[in-house]
Order: sequence, then C-alpha cells, then structure tokens
Amino acid sequence: MGLRNAWKGLFTSNNDLNSRRNRLKRMYAGARVDRTNLSWITPLSSPDQSYKNSIETLRKRVHDLVRNNNYAAQAVRYATNQIVGQGVTMQAQIKSQRGGTPNTRLNESIESEWSRWGRKDSCDIRGVLCFSELERLAVRSMIESGECFIVIHRKAYGRSKIPFSLEILEAEQLDADYKGVKKNNKNVWRLGIEISPEGRAVSYAFLKKHPGDTTFETPVKERRHIIVPAKDVIHLFLPLRPGQHRGVPFLASAINHLHQLDGYIEATVVGQRASSALMGFITSPEGELDAGGEVFDYERVSGFEPGTFKYLAPGESISVPDLDKANGEFEPFVRAMLRSMASGLGCSFEAISSDYSQSNYSSSRLAMMQDRDHWRTIQKMLKETFYQPIYEYWLEMAVLSGTLTLPTYSTTPEVYEKVRWVCRGYSYVDPQKEVAAMKDAVRCGFKTLTDVVSENGGDIEELLIARQTELAKLDEMNIITDSDPSATNKSGGSQYKPINTVDPFGDTDAPTGEDAENVADGSDGSY
Repeated sequence: MGLRNAWKGLFTSNNDLNSRRNRLKRMYAGARVDRTNLSWITPLSSPDQSYKNSIETLRKRVHDLVRNNNYAAQAVRYATNQIVGQGVTMQAQIKSQRGGTPNTRLNESIESEWSRWGRKDSCDIRGVLCFSELERLAVRSMIESGECFIVIHRKAYGRSKIPFSLEILEAEQLDADYKGVKKNNKNVWRLGIEISPEGRAVSYAFLKKHPGDTTFETPVKERRHIIVPAKDVIHLFLPLRPGQHRGVPFLASAINHLHQLDGYIEATVVGQRASSALMGFITSPEGELDAGGEVFDYERVSGFEPGTFKYLAPGESISVPDLDKANGEFEPFVRAMLRSMASGLGCSFEAISSDYSQSNYSSSRLAMMQDRDHWRTIQKMLKETFYQPIYEYWLEMAVLSGTLTLPTYSTTPEVYEKVRWVCRGYSYVDPQKEVAAMKDAVRCGFKTLTDVVSENGGDIEELLIARQTELAKLDEMNIITDSDPSATNKSGGSQYKPINTVDPFGDTDAPTGEDAENVADGSDGSY
C-alpha cells in the first residue's frame, strides 16, 4: 500500500510539473519570472498614483539637468523652437451671409484688436510678456515640467479696454497634497484638482507662492491657497494614459541616462587632466642631511599640478594609476546615450546633438519628417486646448466690453469663433526638390496654395497682398523679373505682358511688330 502511494505521488508530481511547464509556454515571454529578471519590480499603479509617487523628485532632477546639462538644455530649447517658433498667427474666418465669401471687414477688425491686445502691457497680468512670448514660455514649461497652468483674469490692463489677461503658473504651484473642504457633493480632490464623479475638473488649488520660493517670507495671516474655478484655468499637458490628471516631463524617461552621461564625461575630463599633468619627484636616501646638519622638512605631496617638481620624504614613493588618454570608445558611447535621450524626447539624434557627420540627405530628411510629424501632433493639441479656448474667452470679453461690435454674436457665437491658427513652418531640406513637389501637388489639385503657405508658417492673404503690391510696383517702374510668371515662362523665356498702357503724355502704348502678331494669334510664348 505504501509503495503504491509512493508511485502515485511521483506521477502526480510529474504531472504538476508538466502542467506548470505548459502554462509557462502559454505565457508572454516578457511576463516570465526567472533568475535573469528577479530584480525587475513592476508594481501596479494608476496614472495618478505613479505621478504622486515620483513627480516631486522627477521635476527636481529635470530642472537641475536643464540648468546644468548642455544636452538637456538643448533638448528643451529645440523642442520649444520646433513647436512654437516665433509664435502662431490668428486668421479670422468669418464669412458673409450672402455668398459665403470671407467678410474682410470683420476679419480685419478682429485680427487688429487681437494683435493690439497681444502686447505685453495688456495680455500678461504682470506686464512682462507679449502673447508670442507668453505662449512660448507656456510650451517650454510644459516640456520641462510636464504641464503648465494659464489662469484667466477678467480685468483690463495697460492700453487695452478688453477685461481679459493671462497668468502663467508653474506645475509646482498646484498643491498636489491639498485635501480640500468637504462639500455636500460627490466631488473629490485629487492631486490638487477637484474632480466631479464624471472625471471633469471643477476647480484648482494653487499655492499663493511657489513652494521653492523660500527666501521671501509670506505674512503668517495670509491665506496659503487660492481656489480657482476650472472655467478660469487652462491646464496645458499631454496625457499619456486614460484617467491621467497631471502631466509628466518630456525628459522623464531620459533622466538617468543624462545623469550618467554627465558623470561619464566628467570622469573622462578629470582623467585626461590627471594624465596630462607632467610632474617630477625627487627622493633622497633615508637619513640624508643637508649642508646645515638638519634633516629636510619635507612637505607631504597631496596635489598634482602640472609642470612642478616635488620632494618626497626618505623611503616614500608615489604610486600613480595608469590613466590612459581617451580612447576610441568615448565618442560612440556618447552618441549611444544621446540617441537614447533623443528617443525619449521623441526626436532624432541629429537634432539634439547638432551632429550630422554620420548622416546623408536621405537619412536627414527622413529624420526631420518624423520629427515634424511629432511636433505637428503637439501643435494640433495646442490649437484645441490652448489657442482656441483663449481666443473664445477673449472674443466674448471683447464683445461684452464694446470693443468689438459683432452682429448676431449673442445668438450665433460659433460663426465668429471660426479661426485658422497658422503655426510655425519648417525650412526645406532640399528646396529645389520640395518646391517642385509642392508645385506639382497644387497643379494636380492635391493641395491648395493656402495649404502650402500654411504648412510653411505663412499667411496666404498677407502673401497675396504683398505679392500684388510688389508686382504693381515693378510694373509701375517697368521692371521685369524672372520671378513674375506673367512676364516669363517656366523656362525663363520672355513673354508679352501689357504694362503701363498709358504713358505720362497721354499716348497709349500698344504692342507693335512681332509682339502685335503674337498677341493676335495667341502665340505669345505662354505656358
């Protein structure tokens, strides 16, 4: 009986082992736990919980890197330039009720008031930044800190009559530990934001001063927090997970590599200095006396200075580690680390390092196109969550203050809220090829002139007006250029163009001879 049970237990153990092996085979390889990944700790946490556990240290480290690390500073600066550049341009898109053509008068009136309000004494509550500088600072703060808050103040400043101004606050100024006052509703405070049961932001709890501003004391009796309704706050961040309420710095995944790279470069520099410090040491037999019969008073050698000779005490010797000069592994290692950092930021290695020594036209163009897709995605987010809300709030206050008179605004505000935001454009990698491609796209109907001009950061109306003015001036002065398609064909050949048909003496100039024949029969050398 005992033997039978023993055999049964053995087979049962084998069956359990086989069953476990079969289960392991059905698992994802990345989920297996073995001796190679026992140290890989993967706690389950929500987006907000991950934020709560890490964000304070994360932001401190990012701020330190941006202050002291060249590559981190370049990364933030580059991303800001690519997303914002010199700022966006607002084009009002109001159309007339009859015919649906652009209402030029109203559009120009709105654009003029918007430009006037965008001066630093009007749009910025502190009177320091104009609107283009304000938007640039907001985006830079979002990149570095992960988020930024724009608080709306309904008060007029400076020369503007519109009671509307903006204030930028850093992410640290929203108190993530604020618990709030219990209300008779189901709202909860989470990371400094009052959240409704539907997950909508209701209000924000801002500290009256920056938590890192410890030098300047605040009166004890002054209230510590300011609760601002959500309708007066624009929370600028890029969500990475559903249910995420706070933003994470763009460089979060590259922090460790940047810090390690700093240490590696510093150690290499110190090693090179030490290996380059040529010194000489003088030793004497133990007990040797000088001419005066006294033993030398030897100064202990503790520092290395190039070009010096030091005395050693009798019996002492110097052991200096073998410090090799920088070998060929330094540059490849730095490149590898920068590639990792660039991937974390979402751009190419060449953009961060400014090193194009190992790239050609095709690889550079491909990298730039991928980068620009990433920047355009962020630009689209800014249009919808930053520029458009600000414009709609501004337009409402402009109408209420009587600065703008817009018929039917009270009943159909959406008619007047239609605008085109022209973000920064991008330079050509190969102008000849890219201009030819855009020209073909327009001629085939795949794109419009408006599309092409907007993609390059221009304003089609401003361009056409400037072009019209320029050509009229050239005609007035009887100057023909090869950039005027009405005067020269695409091959550069001259073609007839009727200019200044009336001379100063009242006589009419008309084509004569061969030119007259060409106009008559239509063979004027046109396209």
